[in-house]
This record gives sequence, structure tokens and C-alpha cells, in this order.
Amino acid sequence: MNKKAPQCTVTRITRSSSSQARHTGPAEALGPEFGLYGKQRKKQTDSTLAQDLSQMSVSRQNSSALGASSSVPAQACRSSGSRSTLGRSRGGLASVARLVKLGRCKNVVVVAGAGISTASGIPDFRTPGTGLYANLEQYNIPYPEAVFNIDFFSNDPLPFFSLAKALYPGSHRPNYIHYFIRVLHHKGLLLRMYTQNIDGLEKLCGIPDDKLVEAHGSFSTASCHLCYTAFPAAEAKAAIMSDKVPLCSFCAATVKPDVVFFGEDLPEKYFLHTKDFPKADLLIIMGTSLQIEPFASLVNTVRATVPRLLLNRHAVGPFERVPLRRGDHMELGDLVATVRRFAEMLGWDSEIEELMSTQETQSIPVLISSPPSLSSQTHESGSTDSPRKMEARGDGARSNGEESDSETDSKSSASSTLSS
Repeated sequence: MNKKAPQCTVTRITRSSSSQARHTGPAEALGPEFGLYGKQRKKQTDSTLAQDLSQMSVSRQNSSALGASSSVPAQACRSSGSRSTLGRSRGGLASVARLVKLGRCKNVVVVAGAGISTASGIPDFRTPGTGLYANLEQYNIPYPEAVFNIDFFSNDPLPFFSLAKALYPGSHRPNYIHYFIRVLHHKGLLLRMYTQNIDGLEKLCGIPDDKLVEAHGSFSTASCHLCYTAFPAAEAKAAIMSDKVPLCSFCAATVKPDVVFFGEDLPEKYFLHTKDFPKADLLIIMGTSLQIEPFASLVNTVRATVPRLLLNRHAVGPFERVPLRRGDHMELGDLVATVRRFAEMLGWDSEIEELMSTQETQSIPVLISSPPSLSSQTHESGSTDSPRKMEARGDGARSNGEESDSETDSKSSASSTLSS
């Protein structure tokens, strides 16, 4: 009697909004056993994503209405101001700085979104009025996130390519926040940095590739969105910048940069988190809205005894809880100013300034030889000032940004440079 061979179930993880993630079981979202994740991509319909996003919008509107009602208990009306006060009352920066100086934090994991790149002149995704999602009406798309939906792209790639022209790496410089993370590496404290951004500023400031996980991909490579045949990244960029659609030489389908769209599998390197987060003895979260899954859930995978520090404009994710979990700290407000204050407590500020000065001096010939990049930077920032000058004068509008999705929340800040 022949026995039927057991079938093997393969678990895959794709990028999704937090509303979609609610329908995903814990084992699928965070399970340590991950099978095929390479180039296979799971698709979802635009109508399903639109419905989820609509539900999110209704939920947020209801929450706002409740918050404005005087009849709602005080516990339900938590303002960002009260959260900020709570975070400061715990002495977040000082407490964590003390731990670092005492040598208690030797394996630091950094989780970052689009907000760390806004001081470089790159808009985030979700800030009302200035975020990338708030300025997509010109592209005639059904809902903002559709510009990063793989099914929508398959039908109409032009909206994404129009946006990509403004997000391609090369027009912006790393800022104080990026160099703070680089100094963490120089001190031998950085276990890994997980970024949602696709702007490439982390690499540009000198964070080595083996210390960096670009969870939502990058512009450094390109491939066919259907057959996944590799395509020269430089040729793809040249075509997109010239308002042309790059086509696959094998199947003639549209080529796109290898940034992770909604519905696509995360890169293989992302799964280093199954080893990194259990080792972490400090988690620093900065510039993210924690709305894109499964990235957003990473912050919940460190050990319960590990301190978590949120540096952000608003309380997000588990930091919206009142009271905060023991060991959680947050400092809300201008991100560059907050990180600078943290560096001063650690005694690193002068080292970061010197590193920035040296790096930018070495980069001057590159910038001078690239007039398009300079004019692009002027266009993005609305000013001829450099990112460092913007930081020095406390340009809050730029340095406050949150993750967009890489969001690709950036999607890199969509690619935050192209931010849950």
C-alpha cells in the first residue's frame, strides 16, 4: 500500500500596509522559518488594497472625532503633547546615553524610516501637505499607495516613473542623523541598521553593506517586473530620466528598479532579523510611522528586557501605549535636533561634525561635476542651502519628517529617497 508523500508548506512574506497585516497570522508575519523569498512575488488586487486603505481612513477619522469629544474619557484622548511629556519624564535620552557610556549596549540595532532623510531635502510620505502621498493628484491614481502597488504598475508604470525621477539617488547628501549611525558603527556598537529608505544615503555616508539591510530594496539594481530578468541599472535610470519606459530584452515587459512594491517579496537579506533582534541589547527607532508590515512588527521582536528608544516626531506603534512599557523611552520633536542632543550626551558631536566636514569636502568635485543633481536638490528643498545649512538653522519642516514607507514608506522615503 503506497503512502502519499507529505506536502511541504512554504511561508513567504510580502510587503503590505498595516491594514493588510491584520489579516496575517503571527506565524506568517514573523515565523522564523522562511522558504522561498527570492524573486517570487505574490500579487494582490488594487481593489483589495483600496478597500483596506479606505477602512484605515475611516478608522482614523473616527479616532480624530473621538479625540475631539469632551465626553470621551481622558485615557482615550491621548495627545501627542502628553506622550512627549511622558517620554521626557522618563529621561529617555539621558537614560539610554548612560547605558551606552557604561558599556551595557554593545549590539545596537537601528530601525529607520523616511524621517531620517527629510533633513537632506527629501520629503517623507505621509506628512499632510508636504509628503509625497499628498502631492500625487497630478498622476491620476486611484489612491496614493497605488503608485507603489505592483499590479497598478503593471497596468500603468508612468506614475511611478514620474515620481522616481524626483527620488532617484544622486541629488541629495546624508545629514547629521546618517553620520550619527555611522559613528555607532565606528564605535563597534552597530549590530545592524534596518532601513525602509531607498535613497541610498546610508551607503553614501559610509555605513558598510554588511551592516545595512535595505528592507524595501534600492535603485542600485533593476529587473523586469514580470520575468525578473536583470537589467542594467544605469540604462534603466537613463530611460526613466528621459521619460522613456525601459523594456525587458527577453519578454518586452516593463523594467523597474528593484525597490519593493506592495505585494512583492522582501529581499533575502531582510531575514537577518531572525538572528539580529534576539542579539540586540538596544533598539533605536527613528523617523518612521511604523505603518508598513512586516517591517513595523520588527520592533516587537527584541527581548522584553531590551531598552527601546523612539526618536520621532510622533509616538507610533507600541509607543502609543500609555503608560509606556518598562524599558521603553521616547523623545519627540525635530529629529536632527534630538539626535544631536543624544550625540552631545554621548560626547560624539564633535566627531560627527568632523566626519561630515571631511566627507562633504571629498564629495565637492562630484557635486560640481553634476549640475543636474544640484538643480534637482534646489528643486526638492526649495532652497540653494545645503542639507547641513538647513540643519544648522533648524529647518523643522524638512527634519521632522516621518517614514513614509520607504515607504517605500519610502519606499525609501520612497526612497525617502526612493518610510510600517
